[in-house]
Amino acid sequence: MWLPVLFLVIGISVGLMTDLRVPEEYTDYLSIAVLAAFDTLLGGIRANLEKTFDETVFITGFFSNVTLAALLAFLGVQLGVDLYLAAVFAFGVRLFQNIAIIRRHVIDQRLIARKFEKMKQK
Repeated sequence: MWLPVLFLVIGISVGLMTDLRVPEEYTDYLSIAVLAAFDTLLGGIRANLEKTFDETVFITGFFSNVTLAALLAFLGVQLGVDLYLAAVFAFGVRLFQNIAIIRRHVIDQRLIARKFEKMKQK
């Protein structure tokens, strides 16, 4: 669980320390790919908390989500339609659902720990 966090910190640090700029014409693709990546990351955290995490599902989900989102954005640009908004909506909904489930799981675990501590003290 600590490995993705380590690489996230490394990636943010490298990004802040370099002067790498994404060309304007690729910003839609990159933004939707980042959103898809965050969706997969939060889904992996959720699965880990629920003890159902599978590395194969995580890796294939990550690459297929990012690829599908980028292809949808590309197709939308080619057709002159903002198709990337569909991916933004879908991934946005899933992000908030995963965050809500993670939050509930953490709160439930803390409540269980408190009840256990109270029972232990008696």
